[in-house]
Amino acid sequence: MKARTRKAGILLPITSLPSPYGIGTLGRVAFEFVDFLKEAGQSYWQILPTGPTGYGDSPYQSFSTFAGNPYFIDLEDLVQEELLEQKDCDEADLGSDPQYVDYEKQYKVRMPLLKKAYHSFIGRNGESERDYKTFVKENAYWLEDYALFMAIKDDHDGKSYSEWDEDIRLRKKEALAAYKEKCSENYGFYCFLQYYFAKEWALLKTYANQNGIKIIGDIPIYVATDSADTWANPQLFQFDKMGRPTGVAGCPPDVFSKTGQLWGNPLYDWDYHKKTQYTWWTKRIKKCFELYDVVRIDHFRGFESYYAIPYGDPTAEFGTWKKGPGMDLFDTLKKNLGKMEVIAEDLGFLTPEVYKMVKKSGFPGMKVLQFAFDPEGDSEYLPHNYPKNSVVYTGTHDNDTSIGAFKTLSKAEKAFAKEYFGVTGSKNINWVFVRQALASQSDTAIILMQDYLGLGSEARINIPSTLGNNWKWRMLPGMMTRQLAGQIRNACFVYARCEKE
Repeated sequence: MKARTRKAGILLPITSLPSPYGIGTLGRVAFEFVDFLKEAGQSYWQILPTGPTGYGDSPYQSFSTFAGNPYFIDLEDLVQEELLEQKDCDEADLGSDPQYVDYEKQYKVRMPLLKKAYHSFIGRNGESERDYKTFVKENAYWLEDYALFMAIKDDHDGKSYSEWDEDIRLRKKEALAAYKEKCSENYGFYCFLQYYFAKEWALLKTYANQNGIKIIGDIPIYVATDSADTWANPQLFQFDKMGRPTGVAGCPPDVFSKTGQLWGNPLYDWDYHKKTQYTWWTKRIKKCFELYDVVRIDHFRGFESYYAIPYGDPTAEFGTWKKGPGMDLFDTLKKNLGKMEVIAEDLGFLTPEVYKMVKKSGFPGMKVLQFAFDPEGDSEYLPHNYPKNSVVYTGTHDNDTSIGAFKTLSKAEKAFAKEYFGVTGSKNINWVFVRQALASQSDTAIILMQDYLGLGSEARINIPSTLGNNWKWRMLPGMMTRQLAGQIRNACFVYARCEKE
């Protein structure tokens, strides 16, 4: 019998896992989801970036490219290790709606609980203290700057570091020494959070791998303006002498946005990175592969050329395209780190040069089924056009669910989609999308969990360029049924993406 090399996986953010405390975590339910994936014949669990988030709650705007999100630390684990009491958790108001995350309550209520756990941890002798000290030492290359950055941010009531006094904003020696002493307790607290996140993450990843599940991580190409990375390493970015950006990232105007997308992230000084043989990038990607088995790199086209918008512009209309490092970066990373399993997010405006770079890299690109239904032409996103070396998605975190997306198609697009699918109505349209993705030639198919659950727009993760209602959706308890796992396995088996049992 021919070996089944085609694979399938599910895209579900950690935040979207059900839990009794307002947000998905790395605790018991994460392990149960791994069991569900195994029973469903899956090979991959794709997640969103795992960094600590701030204003807007976007995982693509993190306070550090190296740190983990403390919200993911499981409170039940802290109780089990006697760092918290059960009544601490029972009395905490972390949000009353089990279907959506209340990030304000996570910040105002969960963080004090975590600090209480930290105080319980301090002074404990034994193996955990030794492990903690080893972790801090081994991760000092990023942890020292991150913990101090967060401690100083707390001292400034959460203000962006661009609003700090000049002496500490520019990291003058005397100011750094003064704040290290002033903020020593919170510095230790943020080190503890990272230690505990890493401890829980390692247990979950080991369990996933032992059960045949690889974790696909996701990293933004850029870092946040207000981050430990920019504060501690301004030389990596296009900053002036006062530490202000000279240009920021975004996308030019297109059919979706007349004024373009102004992301606002600082741009890299690629000449500096090349001169230093991409040392920071090597550290960054090495850390990623300690956490994940496969890394999806967001906005991959930005390595070939990037859109630079003058700092201070209110829109993205007047940016210019500039050359990125191209394959020089990835050749260096391969030399330093060996073979890497990478997914190139090659969506958006692509030039022949971008196609050439993606092909030369050998990394699989992405195909999104929801982009396919242009009645005027033979779209590259129609399943019969996919190359084998690609990853097909029904939709990504930036898309609506398949049910929601189908409802919003124009009359002509909807007619074309029905003709292509060979259906007359919209009944079970989520499974029609799923089966088309699984049937495609792509070696790997990643399906939104919401599409397997048959959910509509109420379960959408993110609407780009909007604030306030994103990154909130969660699965309800009881949705991961054995019956659903069996349905998923049967569909994947039919299209040679898993074994029967």
